[in-house]
Amino acid sequence: MQQDPVRVLVVDDSAFVRLTVERHLAAEADIIVVGSARDGREALELIQRLDPDVVTLDVHMPHMDGLTALGEIMARWPRPVVMLSSLTVEGASETVQALTLGAVDFLPKPTSRANLSSAMEDLVRKVRRAARTRVERTIARRDLNHHAIRAASEKVFALRTFGRDDRIVVVGASTGGPRALTHLMVSLPPTLPASLIVVQHMPLGFTRPLAERIDGVSAWHVTEARGGEVLQAGQALVAPAGTHLTLEDDHRVALSTAPPKHGVRPAVDVTLESAAVRYGRRVVAVVLTGMGRDGAEGAQAVREAGGRVIVEDEATCVVWGMPRCVVEAGVADDVVPLPEIPAAISRAVDGRGR
Repeated sequence: MQQDPVRVLVVDDSAFVRLTVERHLAAEADIIVVGSARDGREALELIQRLDPDVVTLDVHMPHMDGLTALGEIMARWPRPVVMLSSLTVEGASETVQALTLGAVDFLPKPTSRANLSSAMEDLVRKVRRAARTRVERTIARRDLNHHAIRAASEKVFALRTFGRDDRIVVVGASTGGPRALTHLMVSLPPTLPASLIVVQHMPLGFTRPLAERIDGVSAWHVTEARGGEVLQAGQALVAPAGTHLTLEDDHRVALSTAPPKHGVRPAVDVTLESAAVRYGRRVVAVVLTGMGRDGAEGAQAVREAGGRVIVEDEATCVVWGMPRCVVEAGVADDVVPLPEIPAAISRAVDGRGR
C-alpha cells in the first residue's frame, strides 16, 4: 500500500537556506513542503494551521530562536523535528540541548557550496527517517531549569569509593537517546549504590556537551570519560564519541580505538561484554531507544553472567530498534516505558528485581 507523502515545514531565517531546503525536499516524490517560516514565532503559527509531519528547524533566528520554538513544539504539538546547526563548539552544545529537548536528529549546515549537494541528500534521508519515528511530550525547558536548581543543591554529597557490593549500570542508546537519558537522569536517585556508564551513539565533539548538559540537570556527577578513571558510586561516565569504553582491573575505565562494532564506536556491546566479564551479576544493562541492534549481544552476555537486563518499551521509544533486538533475543528481564525505568534500575540495584 502506497504511503502518503511526508509533509514538511521548513524554518530558517535565511531566504537562501529556505529556498535550498525547499527545492531539494520538493524534488522527492514522497515529500511535500507544506510551508516555510522565517522564525520560531511564525513556525508555531504554521504548525497549528498546517499540521506538518516533520519540521526542519534552524537554531539561530530573530524574534524566537530555534531552541525556544522546539521547547514549545515538543510541549504543545509533539512531532519529529530535525535541527539545522553550525559546526562549532557552540553549535554542538546547542544541538545537544535540542536533542535533550526532543529533536530526533540534526544536520550540520554546509560550510560551502561544494558540500551543499551531499548535505541536502543527507537531509532528505533524515526527514524520511524522522517521519517514521515516534515522539511524545518532553520535559519543558522551564521544568529542566527547575531540575537544574534542585540538582545544584543536591550535588553536595561526596562521591563514594566504589565498593564490593555496589553495582555497575550500563546505559546504551542511539536515536532519541539524549532525550531519554535526560528523563532518566533527572529521576534516578543519586544515592543509589552504583556507578553508571553511558554509551550514546553521537558524532565526534558531541558527547562532552551531552555529559555537561545532563550534569547540569541531574544530581549525579556526570562527565565525559577520559580513560583511567576509577569508578565511583554517584558518578556517571559518558563514553567519548570515537572510542570504545571498557572496564579493567582495579575498577578502572579504559578507552580504545579498536574497530567499530555494528558500524559504531563507542558500541554498547563492547562495554556490556566487558562489564559482564569483570562484574558478572553486579551488572545492570539498560537499553534505551535507538536504531540498529547494538546492545543485544552485550545484554545476552550480562544475562548469562547473572546480571539484569532492562529495556525501554516500544510505547516510549523514538525508534524501537535496539530494545526490540534485546527482546527478540529473549534476554530482557524488564520491558518498561521510560518513566518506569528509574524505578526498575533501583529495584535491580537493590537486588529486588528477581
